[in-house]
Amino acid sequence: MATTKKTAAKSTAAETETAAKTTAAKTETATAKKAPAKKAPAKKAAPKKTAPKKVAPKKPVETAVESKVDFFVEYGGVQVSVDEVIKNIKLTLGKDAKNISVYLKPEESKAYFVADGEEKEMDVFFC
Repeated sequence: MATTKKTAAKSTAAETETAAKTTAAKTETATAKKAPAKKAPAKKAAPKKTAPKKVAPKKPVETAVESKVDFFVEYGGVQVSVDEVIKNIKLTLGKDAKNISVYLKPEESKAYFVADGEEKEMDVFFC
C-alpha cells in the first residue's frame, strides 16, 4: 500500500507539472495570437476642406427716399417760399411744434395756422 501512494504521488506531481507546462504553452500561444504585430504608424489623412456654404445675397431693404421739394406760392407776380412761411410761423409761435397745419390766404396776405392745438395768424408779405 505504501508503494501505491508514492507512485500515485509521483504521478500526480508529474501530471501537475505537465498540466502547468501545457497551460503555460497555451497562454504563450494565446498571447502571441492576441497581440497584434506592431505596425508602422499610419499617416493621418489631411482634413477634408469643405466648401463654404453659399448664402443667397440679401435683398436690399427698400427705404423711403426723402425728396427735397421746393414749394412756392405766387400771387400778384410775387413768390413766397413755403419753407420761409413755415420758418416765420415757428418764429411767431416762439417754439417748435410737433404738428403744424397752415392755411395760406394770399389775397389777404395772411397765414392762418394751428400749432399743437393753438390757433394763430400772421401776415405774409408777398414782396
